Amino acid sequence: MNLFRKIILSFILTILVSITIISITSNIMINNRFKNYLEEEQQIKFDKIYEEINNYYIDENLSLNQMNLMHYSMAEDIDLTIKDTEENIIYTTKNSPKNGMGRMHMGRNSMHANKYGLGNYVEKLYPLVYDSNAVGSLTIGYIDNSYITDGAVIFLDTMTQSLSISGLFAIAIGIIISLVLSNSLTKPLMVITETANKIRHGDLKAKSNVCTNTKEIIELSNTINYLSNTLSDQDKIRKQYASDISHELRTPLTTLKSHLEAMLDKVLEPSDEHLEILMTEINRLSKLIDDLKDSFVKEEYSMDLNLIEVDITEELMSIIKTYEPLYEEKGFSIEFNFKEDILILIDIDRFKQIMNNLLSNSLRYLNKDGKVIVDLLRNDDSILLSVSDNGIGIKANDLPYVFNRFFRVDTSRNKSTGGTGLGLPIVKSIVEAHNGSITINSEYGKGTNITIKLPITKKNHL
Repeated sequence: MNLFRKIILSFILTILVSITIISITSNIMINNRFKNYLEEEQQIKFDKIYEEINNYYIDENLSLNQMNLMHYSMAEDIDLTIKDTEENIIYTTKNSPKNGMGRMHMGRNSMHANKYGLGNYVEKLYPLVYDSNAVGSLTIGYIDNSYITDGAVIFLDTMTQSLSISGLFAIAIGIIISLVLSNSLTKPLMVITETANKIRHGDLKAKSNVCTNTKEIIELSNTINYLSNTLSDQDKIRKQYASDISHELRTPLTTLKSHLEAMLDKVLEPSDEHLEILMTEINRLSKLIDDLKDSFVKEEYSMDLNLIEVDITEELMSIIKTYEPLYEEKGFSIEFNFKEDILILIDIDRFKQIMNNLLSNSLRYLNKDGKVIVDLLRNDDSILLSVSDNGIGIKANDLPYVFNRFFRVDTSRNKSTGGTGLGLPIVKSIVEAHNGSITINSEYGKGTNITIKLPITKKNHL
């Protein structure tokens, strides 16, 4: 069952249950309350009849006109009996063919008599009192449901019909609202589902354009569109990745193949010079493979770290001294700002790999009069290491992708600047393996700053 039908059926079921409960509760409460009201009115009427008869009986010196009793009996549809203190009947309207009870016993044709039955005959006894002394008694006989008059029955039936009609209208309105609401919810969801299916089948340009004011659906639509854009970008990166790795592997392999074929054809002698060229290309292939492994290692399995406590300041100084001749050779300079000796638990080989990537990247992208500054600061329980340069910088739209494998700002593949595009992804993997973080800020034409934050962890804390 689809969502549209589920919502409609849920609404209809909820409305039916609610209307049924409301109708039953309302009918029971109205009937009971109305019945109590009628009984109270009947009791007030009987009390008034008793009071009038008692006063009249006393005023007439304990005598009463039979016609007066007949008048009350006929008017109120009741039996009246007066007895003295010895329980002797003085006056009664019973067994009279013209009295009210006679009509009741003969059968009433009224609406309530047919619907509720004639009921049971009951009597109420009232004392006749004169000067606080009992001088007799008055018995009022009546049918126990006689208070249910034709008007009361019409009122209750009208109320029941009104509730029924209101319930039908409520159900109809509820169905209409459920249809509108279900359509407003399911239609955009169907559009989103269709878009997701297109994306699943490879149409990464598909977009979900929904017209709704439901916040959650809008967020879902935006998420699908973001997913489409992300997959599209990843697909481009994947294709570029395949092209780049093919190129990177083809170049040394072509060199190896051409030299070996020349040696086999006796065109080249297997001299030390030629063998050195072959070894250089083999080393290049080996480094490329290692870089590929390091770029994936963090995502596919835990990177093995050989953590030892070292003076990071001393190690950093040693690395910088190694690079100083390379910078000076090209007319560049490398400066450092750190004095304090800082002990940190780290894989020193991995740390050297980080610095080699960052310093070689900076060297590759520096302009004339280029300069690199390395800063090291201790911040509470962590260190902040930054490498800043005044090189060509990175364009703003390229920054989000610099940590993607084989992404290179320079797409010309010039070996003097392009590199393999694996340096920063490797650095990021190593930093995160040490539970650290890396951020990059750059302004095109002005330079780049890379900041690494690493926790300071001592041996006795492990």
